[in-house]
This record gives sequence, structure tokens and C-alpha cells, in this order.
Amino acid sequence: MTENTPTPTERVAHAYVRDVELPGGGGTMALVTIDNGLDHTKPTTLSLAGLAEIRAALEGVQRRAQDGEISSVGVTGKPFCLAAGADLTAAGRIEGADAAHELGRAGHATYRLLAEMGVPTFAFINGLALGGGLELALACHYRTIASDVPAVALPETSLGLVPGWGGTYLLPRLIGLPRALDVMLTRPAANKPLKAREAAELGIADVLLDAADYLEQSLAWAGAVVRGELVVERPDLGSREEWDATLAAARARLDAVVHGARQAPYALLDLLDGFYDADRDTAFAAEDETLAQLIMSDQLRASLYAFGTVNKGKKPTGAPDPKLARPVTAVGIVGAGLMAAQLAFLFAQRLGVPVIMRDLDADRVAKGLDYVRGTVDKLTSTGRMSADAGARILSSVHGTTDIADFARCDFVIEAVTEILDLKKRVFAELEGIVSPETILATNTSALSVTAMSADLAHPERVVGLHFFNPVAQMPLVEIINTVHTSVETLATAFAVGKKLRKTSVLVADRPGFVVNRLLVLLLGEIVRAVEAGTPVEVADRALRPLALPMGPFALFDLVGPAVGLHVLTSLRAELGDRFAQSPGLEKIVAEGTRVVAPTTKGVPAEVDPAIQGAFGEAGGPTALDEAGVLDAVLTALTVEIGHMLDEGVVAGPTEIDLCMILGAGWPFSNGGITPFLDRTGYSERVLGRRLLPDGVANVPAGARRA
Repeated sequence: MTENTPTPTERVAHAYVRDVELPGGGGTMALVTIDNGLDHTKPTTLSLAGLAEIRAALEGVQRRAQDGEISSVGVTGKPFCLAAGADLTAAGRIEGADAAHELGRAGHATYRLLAEMGVPTFAFINGLALGGGLELALACHYRTIASDVPAVALPETSLGLVPGWGGTYLLPRLIGLPRALDVMLTRPAANKPLKAREAAELGIADVLLDAADYLEQSLAWAGAVVRGELVVERPDLGSREEWDATLAAARARLDAVVHGARQAPYALLDLLDGFYDADRDTAFAAEDETLAQLIMSDQLRASLYAFGTVNKGKKPTGAPDPKLARPVTAVGIVGAGLMAAQLAFLFAQRLGVPVIMRDLDADRVAKGLDYVRGTVDKLTSTGRMSADAGARILSSVHGTTDIADFARCDFVIEAVTEILDLKKRVFAELEGIVSPETILATNTSALSVTAMSADLAHPERVVGLHFFNPVAQMPLVEIINTVHTSVETLATAFAVGKKLRKTSVLVADRPGFVVNRLLVLLLGEIVRAVEAGTPVEVADRALRPLALPMGPFALFDLVGPAVGLHVLTSLRAELGDRFAQSPGLEKIVAEGTRVVAPTTKGVPAEVDPAIQGAFGEAGGPTALDEAGVLDAVLTALTVEIGHMLDEGVVAGPTEIDLCMILGAGWPFSNGGITPFLDRTGYSERVLGRRLLPDGVANVPAGARRA
């Protein structure tokens, strides 16, 4: 990638220039529209070839400004999109530091033309503005934004980069450092882009304008600025002491959450540390250097692999022809507990069909319905759901204690206690009530779906749909296929997953499926180490290099120690002593001991040291240090993934990564799990082979030498 020649698959961003007259005597504006020639479903991205075309257009406009032909310059995008940032696919193909530097320098050289045009420049943010797209707007002197813009963001740190085309330097000068850190650090970590109104309230946009006649209003507003009738005030940068204190607080919080495991957020803070009194040349050169280093890092390549894996997951591997799916016109849910009530709300919201929850007594049913009602009330009162949509959901969900009410349902999912015999009885009872065409699904988290359906007359209509808690937020559903499941049943399960807006992964009916098998194994190795004398605090800290969303004991607390122990015990019974036995955990569950200590909001909880007593005194010859615990966990995970691939649990390593990213929150910076095991050498040391080919989720060996 050393030339500005597009690759055969690249969608080049073109720059089209036309003159418009600003109302009220504001003169002629050269309006530049960035457009890749595709519809709004394929956002404009920026690569070297696209940047070169935009730069050439801006250089031509600048000459006209110098000749006095135009009074101002405006930049906007095709309908619903300003630009979605750099072409990450192209960035992932870069080989060598020189090419990586070139990408940063090309963006700066192009965007600086807007800042140094010689006449006022305006960005008209008419749609999606992400990464380099937002930086394009930041390079202008003024910005307007349409009220319907869905996402404005600088998400680079979540992908292993920093805003490298001026954003790191310009944004704090526009809205102040605390707000800029929220946009560049906090929101990317939570995947929370700004809406149009939020961008205007922060000061990223100078004015929020109605979407109906947005361009007309933007031109009128720009005309007032050009004529001097409207002056936009900018906030003061604050003192150096305030700048340094803000950065110190951000670094301390980052340490508490990330513990140094991710490069990009720290690189951002390092850049900002030198930007308080830096000039543009110095700042932009520093951005170039940092961007180049991150582009040539394994964490970025793993992030790009994860990003691509999640996108490709929208078209599930192994899914049957959707045309084979049966219609779902009414849904039954066996149980009315928390998981069942969450499912009821989701099915009613996304499928728009009647939903019946059934439990053994009226009190349980009432609690389930109260949960649905409370969820609707919360969403409607905060404006996240319309009153009409809420009313539709409430009118769709009904409760009953009579299992015969499921007779009219063509899709029934059970969400009762994880006891195999109980689930078998539920299915046996259902089979005598529902139509022979009705799909019977289970939300089991680890039990055998095959065993669950073994005694049925029609086991071919049984399938597993393993949702994750909280159901509304977690994007994954593991679809469990048995040897008996018919293709029509499987197709219906995938169709339901799609309508629920979940990413569905086809999984064979093996104990624990994917996510729980690996997470419970991980937790088992932690308690195994503690049982052997490792202090609980050492074991809890040991996994910090993995940059997981929470520590192992916080995960125990989230799933519930009793549930964790139950699944650990069942997997040990199915898969052997690779899954630990823990008298200490049994004692914690029996006594109801609190597992984690109180913590500050937003900071992951840590283990309560008091639980050491359940495991006995720490120390002794078999106790491990943090490195030893981490080694034991990674070795066990590598062994287990080898078994899972040999068993055909999923189609390949990428599906394991997809499950761990979406079902367990494993970070993009690791690529999920298999790229991390490859990068750290565990795959080859334990299995004798890489799990992914060199270069798929890492910087290939040849590129490191380029």
C-alpha cells in the first residue's frame, strides 16, 4: 500500500464540487460532496486513493479561494453519510512502517487544506460521521449537524488505533479535554456513539438543524457566519494544571479497568500528554508516529479480524436455506422467571406476535408479567420506546398456569431450572398438547439437547436456542443442532434468531456448547489454583493481561456461584477432570458467602479477600504466582479448544472467537481467544499448530520485516 492506486475491491471516495450561492449576499460557496457512488447501506470509507481525490479537489478549491472566486467552502456527504472513517480493510493490508506512516500523513495533508483554506470552511454533517469522517468535519472552521444523524464518534481506541487524522489534537481544543476524553476513550469502550443532539450539546457541532431542509438551513447559517452576523464562541482550553489533572485521573481509571492490557487507550493518553501547548506540525507528526506503530501491532490486526468476524457472523455458517423456515405466529414460554420474562419481552418486541408465559402458580406468572411491564415502563418513560410500541408489547404478552394454553403456539421455548429430568418432563407434556408442526426449543446453558428429546415421538422438532443474560443486550444466541433436529426446525431457529436481531452460531450438541464450556473451564482453573494454595487475590489478578470485561470472581458473582458450581459439576461429569472439583466453592455456595467486594461504579469488582477462608490457608509448595495461574488457564483453554475442534462443536476457530466476543465480551484487541493463543505461542506449544493462519489476525512475519 505505497501508491494511491485503488485495489480491485476498494470503493473509492470521490469528491464532487459545485458552486452554490449563500443567501443574503454571502457570496459563492464551493460545496464538496464526498460520495463512494453506493447507496446509504454502504457507507463511504476513506483510503489513500480516496484521500488523493479529495485532496486534489480541495487544492483546486483553494486556488479559487486565493483568486477571490469563492467566499467559503462547504463539505458534506452522500445521503445519510458524511464518512465512516478510514478503510480498515486496506489498513489491515499495510505491510511495513513506511506504508503505515503514509496513511497518517495523507490524512493530515488532505484535512489541513480545510483548516488553511484562506476562507471560512464548513462541515455539513448530514449523516454518519465516524473516525476519519468526524475528523474531516473537525478540520473545518464550523460545523452544522442534521437532527436525524444516528452516530457521531471517534471509536478508534476500541479498535486498537487512535484518532490519527487530527482528532486527538483538535477535539480537546474544540470542546475541552474532559469532554474529548469521553468521546475518544469512554464512549468507544462502551460502544456508545453520540446522537446528533448530543454532538451539538457537546459543542462538536455548532448548531443542530432540522433534517427536513437541512442543507438549505446549513447554507443560510453559513451565510450569516460569512457576513459576520453570527459569531461562534469557542471554550478556553483551561490551565496546564487542569489538563494534567484530567489526564492523570483518566490514566488512573484506565489502570483500574484495563490494567495495561490494551495499547491504544494508553497511546491516546500519551499523545494528549504532550498536546497542551504543541503546535499543529508537532502534534500531527506525533499522531503519524503513533498511528503507524499501532497499525503495525498485533492488537490492531486482531481487532480488525474480530470486527470482520462479527460482521460476517450476520450470515451464519452452516445455516439452512431460510426458505425452509416455518412461520412463527405465536410463541409459548415455559417458565416465568427472570430469563423467561426477558425472553417474553424480546419475542413480543421483535417478532410482534402473541407470547404466552406459563408457570406453576399465579404468583410466579404475575412476577414474570410485572417484569415485562416494568421494562416497558422504563423504556417509555426515558423516551427509548414510543408509547404505542410499549402498549403493543403489553397487549401481546399473556400469562397462564395452564399448559394447555400452548396448543395454539407454533414455537415453544422452555426456560425452567437446569435439571435434565425436569426439562424432559416439560417436553413430554408439551408433545401431547401442541401441533406436530410446533417447534420445541430449549434455552439450556449446558445440558444435552439430544438427551432432552430422546424419549419424544418427534425429536426432530427439538432445537437449542441458548440466549445470554441480559437477553436484550447480549447479541449472541447459540443454536444447538442434534442428530435428530430436522433442517426445517434448524432453519426456523435461525429465522427466529435473525428476527430477534441476534447473531446466531450453529453449535453441535456437546456439553457446555462454546461459551459456557470455555468460561466454566476458565473459572475451574482459577478455583483449582486457589484450592492448591494460591491466594484468592493473586488468582483474581492473574487474568488481567487478557483484558477481559471482569475478573474471574466477578464473573462467578455475575452468573451466581450456585449456577457456576452446578455447571462446573455437570461438565466435570460429562468431560472429566479437566473441569475442576472445588470443595471451597461448594462451601461458598452452601453458606451463601459474598464473593466480591464493593466497588466504584464503572470499575470491575474484585474478589473479597474474606472468601480465602472457604479454601483454607494460602501458601505451600503448590501455590502459584500470577504468571503461573495465567499459564495454567491459557494451557487449559488451548487444550479444550483443540478438543472442541476435533469434536466438531463449531465449524472452526472463527466461530469460537465469534461466540466469545459476543457471548462473553472478550475484547476485540485479542481477536476473541484463538488469535491470542496463537500470538502468545500457546497454540503451537500445546497443540503443535496455529489455530489461524499467519497474518489472519496478526501482523504476518513478512510484514514485520518490511
